[in-house]
Amino acid sequence: MTTRYLGERITRNEDARLLTGRAQFIDDVDLPRMLHVAFLRSIHAHARIRSIDVARARNRKGIVAIYTANDLGDYWQPGPLLVSPPPVKKLLAFNERCQVPLAKNFVRHVGEPVAMIVAASRYIAEDALDDIDIDYEPLPVVADLESAPASDAPLVHNDLPSNLAAHVIQEKGDVDAVWRDAAVVIRRRFRYDHGTAAPMETRGIVAQWDAHVQHLTVWDTTQAPIPIRNGLASRLGLSETQVRVIAPFIGGGFGPKIMMFYPEELIVPWAAMQLGRPLKWIEDRRENFVAMSHEREQIHDAAIALNKQGKILAIKDSFLHDSGAYIPYGLTVPINAQCTLLGMYKVPNYYSEFKAVFTNKTIVTPYRGAGRQHGVFVMERLLDLAARELNIDPTEIRRRNFIQPYEFPYNNEIIYQDFAPLQYDSGNYGAVLDRAKQMIDYDTFIAEEQPRLRDEGKQIGIGLVCYVEGTGIGPYEGARVHVETNSKVTVATGVGTQGQGHFTSFAQIVAEQLGVDVRDIRVITGDTAEFNWGTGTFASRGAVVAGNAVNEAAKAVREKAIKLAAEELDVYEGDLELVNGRVQVKGLPQKNIALGELAKKANPLRGAVKPNTEPGLEATRYFGPQSGVTSSGAHAMIVEVDPGTMQIKILKYVVVHDCGTVINPLILEGQVCGGVAQGIGNAFYEKLAYDENGQLLSGSFMDYLLPTALEVPRIEIGHEETPSPWNPLGVKGAGEAGAIPVGPLFAQAIENALAIRGMEILEIPLSPNRLWELTQECR
Repeated sequence: MTTRYLGERITRNEDARLLTGRAQFIDDVDLPRMLHVAFLRSIHAHARIRSIDVARARNRKGIVAIYTANDLGDYWQPGPLLVSPPPVKKLLAFNERCQVPLAKNFVRHVGEPVAMIVAASRYIAEDALDDIDIDYEPLPVVADLESAPASDAPLVHNDLPSNLAAHVIQEKGDVDAVWRDAAVVIRRRFRYDHGTAAPMETRGIVAQWDAHVQHLTVWDTTQAPIPIRNGLASRLGLSETQVRVIAPFIGGGFGPKIMMFYPEELIVPWAAMQLGRPLKWIEDRRENFVAMSHEREQIHDAAIALNKQGKILAIKDSFLHDSGAYIPYGLTVPINAQCTLLGMYKVPNYYSEFKAVFTNKTIVTPYRGAGRQHGVFVMERLLDLAARELNIDPTEIRRRNFIQPYEFPYNNEIIYQDFAPLQYDSGNYGAVLDRAKQMIDYDTFIAEEQPRLRDEGKQIGIGLVCYVEGTGIGPYEGARVHVETNSKVTVATGVGTQGQGHFTSFAQIVAEQLGVDVRDIRVITGDTAEFNWGTGTFASRGAVVAGNAVNEAAKAVREKAIKLAAEELDVYEGDLELVNGRVQVKGLPQKNIALGELAKKANPLRGAVKPNTEPGLEATRYFGPQSGVTSSGAHAMIVEVDPGTMQIKILKYVVVHDCGTVINPLILEGQVCGGVAQGIGNAFYEKLAYDENGQLLSGSFMDYLLPTALEVPRIEIGHEETPSPWNPLGVKGAGEAGAIPVGPLFAQAIENALAIRGMEILEIPLSPNRLWELTQECR
């Protein structure tokens, strides 16, 4: 009987290395004669650099080199625009401004690198930073998002007439035509503030130039090793074959590590070539708070129009997006917010306008959710307010507006981040809602439990919100599957891994095709010497795009193996099956041949390979989706609020998620739980607070609070499966699902717990102090 691997709860292949300390992370790379790097970073949010004097620093013992922008010569160029604006009909403005390797003439945010020191040790390099004398002329700062678009606001880039980075309008239907016929119109302002990914492992780079063979090797905590390889080769005047980029095990990526190029990624390899010695730079935590990209801050002025039955007629949304000092990632985050606002719902008429603006703050690029949180927060809160106005249960108003299963594929018409109209491939939103209500015991809680608890003086509330997650965008990924002569299998792909379980899930896909035990499959990711083509790990696309490439390559190897075995065993191909690493005759398993034997025969040392065939039991295939696929789900929570301290305690948390065909439920649940933990932090604990001078006030874990195991509850997870018709595996992404809807869930559940007339939570993140302020305003 053929063993099934897809859908099984198989423990991870990589865990043995991780748990025994044998996995290589960036700081484990230790090379002979290696030097260490430290960066002098701006202490000002905005200033003119009058002069830099490095003489004292150069005289310190152990200093090998010091570089400023003027030392880079022609290599000093702004970084590339990673993602150009999508082809929306109304792109009214886009002002490309990208970060530079080292600041020249001006600094535009705290933490921008100004000088680089190379020394015998990191200690010496850090000490020498104090020896560099910089004469700054502080300039006016714009740190407030609402103030940035004003005509009299200080300019972040003095060659532009304003701080406008981009202006986009997307619309469908005719909002104005139906607005006057609405029974209910809800208008509110919503705010989603700044946050950071705070990965366990910060960023780092090791670069080694071998002058003898003219080859550069770079170890980088990147989610996109192949684009980094290509970009470095272009910048440094090398061929792509002269550059190898390795993304080792990475202690959390979450999106900011897809950003390219960070200044350090450009200058450390360049300096390694100049000095002819390996260089290492490891970001410290203080640097991470100001130098790694941020996300989140948007202000939405939104309105929803509904009929008496609670059906959505139209939505208007106008919002500001804080891009920070530069905009290298284009419009991905605000476009995601604009599109994801539509959610699971039929919105026949939609007008959405955003302005992205420059501020004197750290660059904003995608972080787990990448703008989806903002859109979901606005829509879910609008529906909650409408339900209250119409006296409809919050879950019922959602159900009345769901896209129905028979309406898929569903075209939302507006342009998504993959440059195509936003289309949903499949879903059964009513089933997701029903499962979440059943798991949280929604109806019983509302009818029986909550009244009893309130009689006991407890303030306990329930919330249930829904979301969609656009996943699996192109352009493509590839994979190579190779059967060794010992019957073991090697899989190589260009995506990097940051804890998603690729070493296991990709192995399961191959095992399903080849009938080989998962433990006998070695998966290689994130090494440009092993696989030459690909894009990277982002937008919940690993399983969808790389997974389908792996599947297609494994299918091709399976076909080769069966064809070869049919010739060797003198049987029809249709009579064969692959079981336990062997090709055998159905019903006659003793008549078989091992895959390893077939691999030997496919690569003979004598004789001739037949025309139009390839040697070896190996295949390389690519998969490029025509459109992204859309996951969906619902989160539900029961929460208790202490009225004296406004501290909260999550009593129960439920997630129901639909990501199509599930490859490994164990890994999927880990992904969802991790996302929920980050979502809880974003909703109630974490906030990057700036003062009016652009100084970060919460730049350490003393002030930037992360949830711990005490705050994150046990999470119950249910799976609904509506396979995607748009890829052979039927899979959709899941990497960001846990984080996306937690903000509106907190708002709804806390409002329900406190039950204060007129109280509306229209902002994220919350905190005990902010909750107390909101309750006092209402009272």
